[in-house]
Amino acid sequence: MNFQQLRSVREAVRRGFNLTEVANALFTSQPGVSRQIRELEDELGVVIFERNGKRLTGLTDPGKGILKIVERLLVEAENLRQASQEYATQDSGTLRVAVTHTQARYVLPEAVQAFREAFPNVRIALQQSAPEHIAEWVLSGRADIGIATEGLAAFPELVSFPCYRWSHLVVVPDGHPLLSKTPLRIEDLAAHPLITYDVGYTGRGHVDAAFVEAGLSPDIVLTAMDSDVIKQYVALGMGVGIVAQMAFDHGRDKGLRAIGASHLFAPNVTRLALRRGAYLRSYAYHFIERFAPGVTRGDIEKALMPMGEAA
Repeated sequence: MNFQQLRSVREAVRRGFNLTEVANALFTSQPGVSRQIRELEDELGVVIFERNGKRLTGLTDPGKGILKIVERLLVEAENLRQASQEYATQDSGTLRVAVTHTQARYVLPEAVQAFREAFPNVRIALQQSAPEHIAEWVLSGRADIGIATEGLAAFPELVSFPCYRWSHLVVVPDGHPLLSKTPLRIEDLAAHPLITYDVGYTGRGHVDAAFVEAGLSPDIVLTAMDSDVIKQYVALGMGVGIVAQMAFDHGRDKGLRAIGASHLFAPNVTRLALRRGAYLRSYAYHFIERFAPGVTRGDIEKALMPMGEAA
C-alpha cells in the first residue's frame, strides 16, 4: 500500500470517476491510475469501485467505508508534513490562500501587509478563482485557507467561519437619473440595463433573489468576475453597476457615484474555510486572526477536529 494508491482512490471520487481528470490531477497516466486502484483492491481483497467495463461508475458499499479511511490517512500524512516543518522552520514556509478577486483586491491587502511584517520569511501565495474552485483547493490541500462569500459553508469536509458582513452598492456615472431617486427602489433599477457579477460570485445570488421576489426580470447586459471591469463598463455608459461595497472608493473611482442598496439586497457574509482535520502552521493562525479578529485559535482548533471528536 502506498500514498499514490490512496490519492488515486480519493481523486477518482472527487473527479466524478473520470480517470482522465484523475490522471491530470495526479500528473500521471490513465493506465497508471487504473493500475494503482486495482493493486490497492487486490491488496485489500475488496472491490472499492463499481465498474461498467473499464469505466468506474461509483463506489461499492465497502468502498464508501474505505474512502473515509483513505481521506483520514491522507489528511494525517499532510498534517505530519506540516508539523515537521513547524518544528524545523517555525517562521518560514508558504501560506497558500485561495480567494476570490474581490477579496484579494479590496479586503486582504491590509491583513497581508501586517502578516508580512510579522513573518518576513513566509511567502504568501494568493490563488484567485471561483468559490467552487476555492473549496476544491482547500479540500485537496492545494490551499491552506479559502476565503469567499459564496458556497464555502456547503461542504461538510470544510469548517468555515463568518468574517464580516457587507452589502451591495449601485454604481452610476455622474449625472445619472437614478441619483435623483430617493430612496432607490428595485423597480427603478429594473428600468435600466444592469452590469454585475457572474452567477456564483460576490453575492450574485442575493441580487437575483431580490428581483425574483419583486416579480421583475432585470436586463443584465454584461457580467464579470472583476469589480473593476464592472465599473469600467459603467463608466462607458453601458449600464448601471451592482458591486460589493468594498469595491468602490470615492477618491479612486472618479466620474462614478455610488448609491446605497442595503435596503434592496440581503446582506452577504464573507467566510473563511479550512479543511476539517488539517494541521495549521502557527503563522496561519496569525493570518486568520488578522483577517477575522473575532475568530480565535481556540475556536479554530476545536472546529478542525474530525467529526465526532469535538467535545
